[in-house]
Amino acid sequence: MIQIDWQAFTPWSSLTGGLLIGLAAALFVLFNGRIAGISGILGGLLVSRSPDRLWRIAFLAGMIGAPALWMLFHNLPPLVIDTGYPMLVLAGLLVGIGTRYGSGCTSGHGVCGLSRLSPRSLAATLSFMGAGFITVYTVRHLLGG
Repeated sequence: MIQIDWQAFTPWSSLTGGLLIGLAAALFVLFNGRIAGISGILGGLLVSRSPDRLWRIAFLAGMIGAPALWMLFHNLPPLVIDTGYPMLVLAGLLVGIGTRYGSGCTSGHGVCGLSRLSPRSLAATLSFMGAGFITVYTVRHLLGG
C-alpha cells in the first residue's frame, strides 16, 4: 500500500515550478536558439574557448544565485541525504557517463527535447526514467534499503 506524506505533497508549488522551468526553457531557445540542457552548457564551458562562454557562465551563475537570493527572504528546505560519500560519488559518475552516452541530461532531453517532439529525446527520457524506476524498486524492495 502506498502512503502519501501529506506534509511533503505540494502539487501547486510543484506545478508552478514545472511551469516556470518550461517557460524558462522556451524563452531560452526563443532568444538564444540554444537548448537549456545543463550538461551541454557545463560541458561547453569546460572545453570551449568560444565567444559563447559568457552566456554559459551567466546561466550557471543564475542556477547558483537563485537559491542564494531565495535565502535572503526564506529558509531553504532541509537537505537530507540518506547515503554516504562513496555512493554519492558513484551515483555522480554514473550520471555523468549516462549524460555523455545519451548525448544530454534530463533537462536537455526531458524538458527541451520532448517539447520539440524529438524522437531521440523520447527514447532517452524513457530510458532514464525506466532505469530510475528499476533502480528504486531494486534498492527499496529487493535489497531492502
